[in-house]
Amino acid sequence: MRNGLINAIIAYTIWGLLPIYWKWFETMPAGEILSHRIIWSFLFVAGLIAVQKRWRELKATITDRKTLLPLIFSSLLITANWLIFIWAVNNGHVVETSIGYYLTPLINVVLAVFFLREKPTGGQWIAVSLAAAGVLLVAVDYGSFPWVSISLALSFGFYGLVKKRVKIDASLGLMTETMIVVPVAIIYWGYLGASHLDTAWSLPLSSLLLLVLSGVATATPLLLFAKAARSLPLSMLGFVQYIGPTLTLIISVLVFKETISTVLLISFCLIWTALVVYAMSSIRAARALRPENAK
Repeated sequence: MRNGLINAIIAYTIWGLLPIYWKWFETMPAGEILSHRIIWSFLFVAGLIAVQKRWRELKATITDRKTLLPLIFSSLLITANWLIFIWAVNNGHVVETSIGYYLTPLINVVLAVFFLREKPTGGQWIAVSLAAAGVLLVAVDYGSFPWVSISLALSFGFYGLVKKRVKIDASLGLMTETMIVVPVAIIYWGYLGASHLDTAWSLPLSSLLLLVLSGVATATPLLLFAKAARSLPLSMLGFVQYIGPTLTLIISVLVFKETISTVLLISFCLIWTALVVYAMSSIRAARALRPENAK
């Protein structure tokens, strides 16, 4: 569990900082950025599979229907999540993406209860209630239906559920997910080129190199997340996720100069109080399960 927690913390830290990375390409259409993100991720993970010499394992994965069908679903979920996130960051909705990822842990707890039969403790339910109150304040303060936030929360929440239920190595799982959508990305590349709508190849060399490296920036946290999802309870994984949107929120205010209201500050205090309550409750529950306490 300790290694899973470390992997989760690193993954969410990277995701929290990624708005700075995607903002570099704000002049590019979101769909074109997404196509590059998919293709370079595919090539990066394919390189890992080649180095590890795991092509036979990959073949076994893609020919196993019970494994392939959930991975098709998770591939579509994460692709939709990427597209919405990139569009939101490059169109001045960074705070709304932060709200979405604050919502996700609540979605995770509900999914864990209904699909995985996890049973949160009383303290953990108190934490969920506090976080829900904070998120509700955010939604009210936002002033309209936060479709970006809701879409990000649902897509990533269900993605985490699928990764939790499918018992597959992180590299093989991500390779299969990118393999499923890479043909669509290549076709879209062809469409952009034939229509003279592509903008990537006219970027300065430094920017083009950063775009190519988006494969590494995309795949690395997903690999870490997949490993974390296999060893951590889904509800705990969701609460660790607050690292990401908190970093994103700080970036939106300090770097992108988006405004933050008093109500928003109050809601974040509620959310972080929930984090503390959840952590303390989880520690007590873990101690209660130790062998010396079970006598």
